[in-house]
Amino acid sequence: MSISLVLVIIMAVLFACGVYAMLERSLTRVLIGFLLLGNAANLLLLIVMGVPGKAPFYDSGKTDSAEMSDALPQALTLTAIVITFAISAFLLALIYRSWQLGQADTVIDDADDVALRTRAADEPDDAMDEESRSDDEDVTTDFVGDVASPIRVLHQGDLSQLVDDAPVDRVAVRRTDDETRDTQDGDRP
Repeated sequence: MSISLVLVIIMAVLFACGVYAMLERSLTRVLIGFLLLGNAANLLLLIVMGVPGKAPFYDSGKTDSAEMSDALPQALTLTAIVITFAISAFLLALIYRSWQLGQADTVIDDADDVALRTRAADEPDDAMDEESRSDDEDVTTDFVGDVASPIRVLHQGDLSQLVDDAPVDRVAVRRTDDETRDTQDGDRP
């Protein structure tokens, strides 16, 4: 089996350019990088397939198995094409929505993320270790000594002190008021 050095170099360049493009903040460049990675993966599977041979189902028994083409890399290539297409469609939808919302496809830092990053940089390295240490090494939970019991849902009939003041839909409230009035007047059985 002889592998073309040109195909290996092209595949390596596609992988390198794809990874470089995916590290950018622009979603369009991320999409281009992902497409480059998908094509590089397809080229890798093409290289792994080796020298093209005869189709295994073409000659029944006349062709030596060494001369037949391997069908597994071809199936994997088809799968890689479908996955690349699906994720590309998803990324295109993200780019379109990002453009609709902000007229740009660049991902910016969130203010909360920046604040968290600066707070983490200001804290000493051992701050997290001190918080995680406990006096008792055997304790694995904060609920030591509590008896585990199944959850029981209480209703208004279970306890007289229980007040059911959950918000309800206005339509249901009107219907309930109408039903109450009807039962008080004696119209309904």
